[in-house]
Amino acid sequence: MSDLTRAGVAETARLVADGEVSARGVVEQALGRIDERDRELNAFTAVLVDAAIAEADDRDAALARGGPVGPLHGVPIAIKDEIDVAGTVTTFGGLGNSSPMAEDAEVVRRLRAAGAVIVGKTTMPEFGAFPFTESVARGITRNPWNPAHTPGGSSGGTAVAVSAGMVPAGLGGDGGGSIRIPSASCGLFGLKPQRGRVTTAPQPHLWWALGTAGPLTRSVLDSALVYDVVRGNVEGDLFTAGGGEPFVDAVGREPGRLRVGWTTKPVTLGVRPDPVHVQAVRDTAALLSDLGHDVREVDPRYPDPTAAFVPQFLGGIRAEAELVEHYDRLERRTRETCRLGSWVTPRVLDFALAQTEKVSEKANRVFQDVDVLLTPTIAHRPPKVGRLDGVGTVTASLRSMPSIAYAALWNVAGNPAASVPCGTGADGLPVAVQLVGRTDDEATLFSLSAQLERARPWPLLARDA
Repeated sequence: MSDLTRAGVAETARLVADGEVSARGVVEQALGRIDERDRELNAFTAVLVDAAIAEADDRDAALARGGPVGPLHGVPIAIKDEIDVAGTVTTFGGLGNSSPMAEDAEVVRRLRAAGAVIVGKTTMPEFGAFPFTESVARGITRNPWNPAHTPGGSSGGTAVAVSAGMVPAGLGGDGGGSIRIPSASCGLFGLKPQRGRVTTAPQPHLWWALGTAGPLTRSVLDSALVYDVVRGNVEGDLFTAGGGEPFVDAVGREPGRLRVGWTTKPVTLGVRPDPVHVQAVRDTAALLSDLGHDVREVDPRYPDPTAAFVPQFLGGIRAEAELVEHYDRLERRTRETCRLGSWVTPRVLDFALAQTEKVSEKANRVFQDVDVLLTPTIAHRPPKVGRLDGVGTVTASLRSMPSIAYAALWNVAGNPAASVPCGTGADGLPVAVQLVGRTDDEATLFSLSAQLERARPWPLLARDA
């Protein structure tokens, strides 16, 4: 069998469906790459060798019977360790839980129903609190482009698994940039969907209005394929999204002439973007202009999201921490965060959710004049590992500011936002820009991102650079 390291979701599914490779062969290759690379990179908390091979055999048997084949048939996928996978412990990046889950989360059930094979759970900082994938329980996760640097977070393990070619795609979560930050740091395409686009079941919410789940992939098409499988709601979801166009269709069409506003102004005061990222935005703006779009610099007049974000962030961590089996096993910093968030009462959360609506209204005023907003994804270059070593909640939060300076606002506002690769810097690490769309308009982001991908292809794997 040929080496499938570079094969993405679409190509892998096609090869299996056409009988050119078996699902078992694909999964065994993925498990081999995990065994080869993960000792250095630390992307996985659990590798489901026997279960994945058995599931792949089931996929091959279904194909042999001539039954229906799903769009992800035989595709190995990794799952961030805050999402339930039956038979595994949902660790949230720590040691607070010890009992395996009885059932899959709804998004995992949908992946399996589409033919995907779940190969493992990926590392994250405890409860996804900070944008560096480091924890006492799991150690340091390293960037495959340069292991001395962080892959970002909190979906850092998923990003590493995809960027290093261990799997074609993985699920992450984004409560303040946690899909986009590691995607930017590892050279991947990562889109945070519209609030309510993807169900949170069995959880009623992910940090109330802030969080959502979604894939990290090496191509725009692969992201759309996975999203079209996992999108949609179930009874009990707090939020729902509008718009029904399949994202795969959006990838396949030209975006038309769009009004694109660009800015390098960060939302967070006191943060200065790295010149590499400023130049990336300017270069992307020039490219979009060459592609026929109406491109102009804008001042988004960002609202301050603090009063909406902080209570939901602290309250979300407290809510998750209160549900673990062994609170005393949580990291000292996590327990400190819970104490610092003791003021977040139900009344405070109601206030924060009301502020969320106000922030969203103000943030979306920029879309009265443009269709898409172009910004940096992160302000700094991916820093060296060890950002969380020995520090408390306040210091960790301050060190996180450059990572979330452009991202977290759109969790509060609820808008879709994507990190799009645009090459590498002189330091050899990836560079990315962020595209933010109108409410419920992931389709435009998929179409425009695909156009950028064609005009300015990016490396598929870290080792391609």
